[in-house]
Amino acid sequence: MSKEFAVPPVIFPSGGNPAVGAASNTQQRRVPIVPFQPPRPSNSGIPFMSFDIGSTSAYGAGPIGGGLTASSGAANFDDEEPLLDELGIHPDQIWSKTKSIMNPFRVNPTVHQDSDLSGPFFLYFSLCLFQLLAGKFQFGVILGWIVVSSIFLYVVFNMLAGRNGNLNLHTCTSVLGYCLLPVVMLSAFSLFTPQGGPIIFIIAGVFVIWATRACTNLMVAVADGGEEHRGLIAYACFLIYTLFSLLVIF
Repeated sequence: MSKEFAVPPVIFPSGGNPAVGAASNTQQRRVPIVPFQPPRPSNSGIPFMSFDIGSTSAYGAGPIGGGLTASSGAANFDDEEPLLDELGIHPDQIWSKTKSIMNPFRVNPTVHQDSDLSGPFFLYFSLCLFQLLAGKFQFGVILGWIVVSSIFLYVVFNMLAGRNGNLNLHTCTSVLGYCLLPVVMLSAFSLFTPQGGPIIFIIAGVFVIWATRACTNLMVAVADGGEEHRGLIAYACFLIYTLFSLLVIF
């Protein structure tokens, strides 16, 4: 049994072309779409801020995982460590180690137990600067000599100490760099003394003995197994600082 459906009659506008009339009717019915805007709180003091800072900063992520930890609304930098401490540079420790080298007869080995390379780098840069003032551009030469001298003294000490030797390369470089202070002072004095005369050689001999004595005492104190080979260790240190002094003189 078939069903009949009532179909309403199609009535075209009296303009003639039904397609044009339909397009114009669609354009008239098109409504502009407003973009989505999040709701703004009524208590916001800034017009364009759509979130509450105080509510979101009340809790923060924990140090490990996603735990909630209470925090203040503003950032607190009072608990932050100084930048030099984060980089491993301690000016007080550098000054204490440098001051211990100033007395060649009584060197304090306790401050050199914690080795660092910040002080030796400062002394290396000072030596290069004094050499530059003397008209000698020797940054690469001095750095290469320091590296080779540190490896040389490290090998000699551990070979002499044998199984009892516990000197590492970092400590050896730190001690050798801090004991470079007399050579740096020699480089500064050489700017005001005549070159090629006997005075500069006498001053250089005094500073080399000073650096050799300080380095030998520190090497024997900070590492084990070097007390009975003090003379050979002093001879190796004497050769190293003699080379640096000859670099300053010539």
